[in-house]
Amino acid sequence: MSRCVILSACPVSPELKRLLRPDDFIIACDAGYRNCAPLDCKPNIIVGDFDTAPCPVQQDDDIIILPHVKDDTDTEYAAKLAGEKGFTEVLLLGALGGKRLEHTLSNLATGLGLEQRGVRATLQDERSRITFVRPGETRAYPKQEFFYFSVFPMEGRAEGVCEHGSYYELEDAVLDAGYPLGVSNEYAEGSESITVSTRKGALVIVETVQDTPILTRNNA
Repeated sequence: MSRCVILSACPVSPELKRLLRPDDFIIACDAGYRNCAPLDCKPNIIVGDFDTAPCPVQQDDDIIILPHVKDDTDTEYAAKLAGEKGFTEVLLLGALGGKRLEHTLSNLATGLGLEQRGVRATLQDERSRITFVRPGETRAYPKQEFFYFSVFPMEGRAEGVCEHGSYYELEDAVLDAGYPLGVSNEYAEGSESITVSTRKGALVIVETVQDTPILTRNNA
């Protein structure tokens, strides 16, 4: 089955168009439909209460108008819809950054919820990619365009955490939400992959590109 891409409302740049596949099923959330223009794509479905953008003109049943008073965010509703349609992989764009930090935190929770329901979730923007490692799982992260590699306990406390192939390795470690031990790691010299596993407690993995140094008269 093709992948589901969820477009949330944080503006994205055309650079992210490279992440899309021709057969992606696209759900735009509320003002997220505005991200279709820079990504040069058309949504299959638009969902939202349209409190931040006017309701667009769509055809027949490809728009779902949600009530203003509800428990689910527009992105959470889209995530559940993706699961109901049988997608096993979801990419969330426009879900990080923006003017409201609470939306980013909410979207991280939505990503974890997808993982708990057996759907592989990725959140990505122009600088970072966020994925999850579930208890009992080992994931490998080949060295690509990302430089920094950070690991955080998504459920408050993670036990039996192992991280190999990184500059600072972990072996049967405990990560606690009150201490950011896993932040700003890097690939070890000669390492082409970092593997991460956890025995108890889900992890969120944040991969971030390195800043390009600004040349000046002194370092040119």
